[in-house]
Amino acid sequence: MRASTLLRRFIGVSQVVVEDVCFEQNTMVVAVRPRRQHARCGECGTVRPGYDQARPRRWRHLGLGRLRIELVYTPRRVLCEPCGGVRVEGVPWAPHGSGFTNAFEELVAYLAQVTDKTQVTKLMGIAWSTVGAIVQRVVDRKLDPDLLDELRCIGVDEFGYRKRHNYLTTVVDHDRRRVVWARKGHDSATLKAFFEDLGPERCAKLECVTIDLSAAFIKAVEEGAPQAQIVFDRFHVQRLASDALDEVRREQLRELRDTPEGRELFLTRYALLKNPWNLTFIEGERLSAVQRTNAPVYRAYLLKETLAQALDYRQPARAARALEEWLSWASRSRLKPFVRTARTIRKHFDGILAYVSERLTNAFLEGMNNRIRMIAHRAYGFHSAPALIAMIFLCCSGITLEPPLP
Repeated sequence: MRASTLLRRFIGVSQVVVEDVCFEQNTMVVAVRPRRQHARCGECGTVRPGYDQARPRRWRHLGLGRLRIELVYTPRRVLCEPCGGVRVEGVPWAPHGSGFTNAFEELVAYLAQVTDKTQVTKLMGIAWSTVGAIVQRVVDRKLDPDLLDELRCIGVDEFGYRKRHNYLTTVVDHDRRRVVWARKGHDSATLKAFFEDLGPERCAKLECVTIDLSAAFIKAVEEGAPQAQIVFDRFHVQRLASDALDEVRREQLRELRDTPEGRELFLTRYALLKNPWNLTFIEGERLSAVQRTNAPVYRAYLLKETLAQALDYRQPARAARALEEWLSWASRSRLKPFVRTARTIRKHFDGILAYVSERLTNAFLEGMNNRIRMIAHRAYGFHSAPALIAMIFLCCSGITLEPPLP
């Protein structure tokens, strides 16, 4: 076997010819050139006429223990009119504009998927900002270009990534269980940008959209995909009743301040908000005491539980009838928080009832937000939205990387 062939297999780079090798302290410098004869534009990848040669360049490759390996080559410059003039030749072992080989960048991105950037910088000997730039390039190469195709059921939610109201809007595909779109902001204009990226033909294929009760998201969905069924997240609907119950309890606490009944009522918050099957013995006793001593709070508790039971129905007709009965009861309950809640539920009745037939919630999206929050905490926060969005796509959009090791 020739020495050049042995070196080429040693560095594990295809489509290259090894011309020379030398050592500089702890670095092995391998002189290579592309196997192809005709130069290609580094941006568009098409064969273009040569212009002249640029200065020698080096690309850092995967090392061997403490031995650092660098590839050196003097790239040609090409005249590419579609790209706007003279461009540097593209090489098969590295992305355009990068000082690292493909194998090196994929290892960095793989490590960024499983650990924080600080550990990646220590392991690979590169700067923090370099890790972010590599992650962005790998996402640009590996992200499925058809990610927005064949969307049928999507979920939309916001994620706060920094103090002072810095938010991202994320869109997930319920069928493929992955993030398909993310953008800074959480208003109606932000979500409209998603429908613009989707285009009229793909928007017309949307069947349902799960969202919370955000007026901005409702407006954007109604304008961008009017045929899609809006499904309001069940958790947010039941939270309306839980918040109303807690408001009634606090109002009663103000009226019963410095009384034995008030002190007993103060201890019932979690008993009132928990599911009945999760109550401990002591919490059950406190709930029974509320039934005996405080009719308004217990009425609010029954309203909260009855709403949950109405959403448990599998038949839309039965659920609609139960919701109508609940709305009638809440409207004449003489409890102002529940009267307001009834107005809200009546306003969004169709979207709330759609949950019964579709059985879709934002639970998966909330779980994805927890994963995104873990990514942000692992990095000790992000200063810019693009850096976080690149990490979201790397970890949550179906990109699979394997360490380029034997």
